[in-house]
Amino acid sequence: MANNLGLTVKPVTPTTPEEEARVAAWIDTPEYREKNFARQALVVNPVHACQPLGAELAAHGFEGTLPFVHGSQGCASYYRSTLNRHFREPAPAVSDSMTEDGAVFGGQNNLHEGLENAVALYEPRMLAIFTSCMPEVIGDDLTAFIKNARQKGALPKDLPAPYANTPSFSGTHVTGYDAMLAAILQTLTEGRKVEGRCTGRLNFLTGFDANTGNYREYKRIFAAFGIPATVLADISDTFDSPNDGTYRLYPGGTPLADAADSINGKATLTVGPYSTAKTFGWIKEAYAGEHVSLPMPMGIARTDALVLELSRLFDRPVPESIRAERGRAVDAMTDAQQYLHGKRFAVYGDPDQLLGYVAFLLEMGATPRHVLCSRGSKKLEKELRALLDASPYGRDGQVWMNRDLWHLRSLLVTDPVDAVIGDTHGKFAARDARVPLFRFGFPVFDRVNKHRSPIVGYQGAVNMLTEICNKFLDLRDETCEERFFEMMR
Repeated sequence: MANNLGLTVKPVTPTTPEEEARVAAWIDTPEYREKNFARQALVVNPVHACQPLGAELAAHGFEGTLPFVHGSQGCASYYRSTLNRHFREPAPAVSDSMTEDGAVFGGQNNLHEGLENAVALYEPRMLAIFTSCMPEVIGDDLTAFIKNARQKGALPKDLPAPYANTPSFSGTHVTGYDAMLAAILQTLTEGRKVEGRCTGRLNFLTGFDANTGNYREYKRIFAAFGIPATVLADISDTFDSPNDGTYRLYPGGTPLADAADSINGKATLTVGPYSTAKTFGWIKEAYAGEHVSLPMPMGIARTDALVLELSRLFDRPVPESIRAERGRAVDAMTDAQQYLHGKRFAVYGDPDQLLGYVAFLLEMGATPRHVLCSRGSKKLEKELRALLDASPYGRDGQVWMNRDLWHLRSLLVTDPVDAVIGDTHGKFAARDARVPLFRFGFPVFDRVNKHRSPIVGYQGAVNMLTEICNKFLDLRDETCEERFFEMMR
């Protein structure tokens, strides 16, 4: 066999069905698992996205804000399409479309032209600018570029334009969210702090949370307390707006005036300590009032912590409606406990959600056997280990830091579990292991309306246990022998 240059081309050697069967069986063995966990220079299906995607989510959380990608058009399309597929809502953003010329000569001309066009066409109240790989690799100076854009009139002097460096080749979507949120708050609050002034409001940070139902659940709890609150980066209407026949480019989002005045708030509370680490560190130095960091309120104990902290911060009793909610949640968990007790789970995801999944499972008497994070820290590993060790149901749990979903597959087929909790990307590993995947987290591409159902608070605990228990009951009905097909379960 030869090509038109006369060079010999090695023929393709077909793989026999017998060899395919041998390899398919081999990758399910402990021997392969050992080789799989020994790899260092290759990542297969990581459980995270890149920084700019997180930056875009943060930008969408503010009123009239247009996310602006300094980088290639293809990168911007990836961030937009990922958000669009998860929420099934538009994710409007623009790019200055850097190409080969920009890679050689720098992207300042692209940025200036892009900013001018974006302002003229889309009339944003704020531009949130962040980078992709290309400008980061060549060393574009965003600070200088934006300063020059204002001087030449490409960017109006009175238009807020926070910016963040978010290289795709380091960190994760959580890192990018944090960087963009910090930049937005630093820009909007500059010069707005007034000594002795207090708005009486709670500033609330969710961290990277792509569940619009969670935002509404938080606001409902605040309303029950009568606590005025500013949710910083509120995407609840941005990605869950009514379909009434009118397209709105900028639906919802935290009002810019409220975000600017947040620096004078009574208290600032984050429930995403890992995904707001940079932002909250700056807030503790710059913002008035108390600063409190709590874990994501998933399950009873962690929701209790949020409710009691709200009561303390604003010196208000826990409302009877919230007390009743807690009682109903405990009753629902008691009713369902028999279906989860002793079940073994594999869980993966972002640090804040991962801790919540584990806490919830332990409360139900289930065992989080494999706990996996693809970009985790020593601090997270210690926190997860302490959480597991504090419960008799968690002591057999294993924590896997900086591992991917191909590692997870090896774990599932060599050390089986009853179910997996995580995002859509885990469906292939779960299918190979023949166990159900419960889709919580981000992204969820293959189911509808998951982002509308809260998994935080007492109601969130009920939602999670209802979905999980009913699936186990479905499986029992679908797979049992005829003589065990019972009316009651």
